[in-house]
Amino acid sequence: MAGIARKLALAGVALLPCGLAFAADAELDARVQAALATLQQQERAVEDLLQGAAGVLVFPRVGLAGFGLGVAVGKGALLVDGQTAQYYRTTKASIGFQIGVQVRSEVIVFVTEAALDKFRASSGWEAGVDGSIALVKLGANREVDTHNVQAPIVGFVFGSRGLMYDLSLTGSKYWKIKKKETEAEYPPATPSARQ
Repeated sequence: MAGIARKLALAGVALLPCGLAFAADAELDARVQAALATLQQQERAVEDLLQGAAGVLVFPRVGLAGFGLGVAVGKGALLVDGQTAQYYRTTKASIGFQIGVQVRSEVIVFVTEAALDKFRASSGWEAGVDGSIALVKLGANREVDTHNVQAPIVGFVFGSRGLMYDLSLTGSKYWKIKKKETEAEYPPATPSARQ
């Protein structure tokens, strides 16, 4: 009897990492959907662009931290037909006056299939080198006009107050990550941690 209990305990331990990874993936997916919903609430015109997109890469939280030399890091997901196709990590180094920590969200829309295919085939894609990301900015009327967007890849950088139009994604790098790697940043929620 003790042998059976021991085997069951070992089996539970063996399955635990899978459960943690699943919970972590679900948490990241939930944050991705929340970031998309926030963008659409802030800028209603984005919805048409998203619906016609070949794919959408969403980083719900990209943190920039540093003193003089800054490094931006984030994890996100590539959505194809509304479903998670792959998880990605983004990084970007910057030099200049900066202090403290800044957090923002980034959404990259692949308007054409060709742009999406090139991105997915890459093992490490860099904005400005492997392809250009046209950042959408507010017009004179403080509204986004996505009807005039002609670029094959379009980007949105935003925070709680809306679009951040004075930034650039040039130099940002994107790598595929395994699903289990999401666990490090998004540990599974426990009942006591929920509010």
